[in-house]
Amino acid sequence: MKRILTIIYLLIVVCEALAQDPNFHIYLCIGQSNMEGAARIEAQDTVNISSRFKILEALDCPKLNRQKGHWYIAKPPLCRCDTRLSPADYFGRTMLENMPQNQSLGLVHVAVAGSKIEIFDKVKYKSYLDSSAKEKPWMIKMADSYGGNPYERLIEMAKLAQKAGVIKGILLHQGESNTGDKTWPAQVKKIYDDILSDLNIAPNSIPLIAGEVVGADQGGKCASHNEIIATLPQTIPKALVVSSKGLPAVPDKLHFNSEGVREFGKRYAEALLKITK
Repeated sequence: MKRILTIIYLLIVVCEALAQDPNFHIYLCIGQSNMEGAARIEAQDTVNISSRFKILEALDCPKLNRQKGHWYIAKPPLCRCDTRLSPADYFGRTMLENMPQNQSLGLVHVAVAGSKIEIFDKVKYKSYLDSSAKEKPWMIKMADSYGGNPYERLIEMAKLAQKAGVIKGILLHQGESNTGDKTWPAQVKKIYDDILSDLNIAPNSIPLIAGEVVGADQGGKCASHNEIIATLPQTIPKALVVSSKGLPAVPDKLHFNSEGVREFGKRYAEALLKITK
């Protein structure tokens, strides 16, 4: 009986592997408001989107006619129903411009505005959310849209995505809410390790592409955190840091404007292409 069960298990594993399309490259996108999408979506952002560029909807979104767990053409917003333009938008477009026509690209996008990196810690997330309930009830509402556990939703969707393609990397934009926290790289490392472990991906085998926050040259309120972000490759061997220098911000000096977000997404792609070409 044990032998039969083993054979059945192996057949399931083989069938799942055969179902994966090696030419469907998938990227996980996590972070806070700039990754979520804070910049205005303009007309140019909603046209000329390749059918090879897909988003796996992470929650039900009736107003966009999208359902959780289904793939759609990656027309913004990519994160939740009412979010805006994300660097992931132009990351995907730029990558596809440099990929063979037989390859496609998909995103799994889970981000929460105003959140510390702790929201993606599979152990600390609950205590972090509980301690933030009075100060940031709007953030709790966003987390609740992911079942109260953004990390768990990310893994749920990523496992579903793995049935269709192959996870090639993780896009991160987060840090404003952890400005000055020198433990941030270690926390990111733990989350990176947990993601790979929970998805049965070999340790340190895929890149983590992390963008800087609004820079000092643009009067960024959290620009000092860029010094900490710069150390990420010392903690995660495959980490890539994407410069925000020269990227224009809106008056709050925390968020990039639409022009800045488009360029930022291109820079994310260019950083990855440098190591993959």
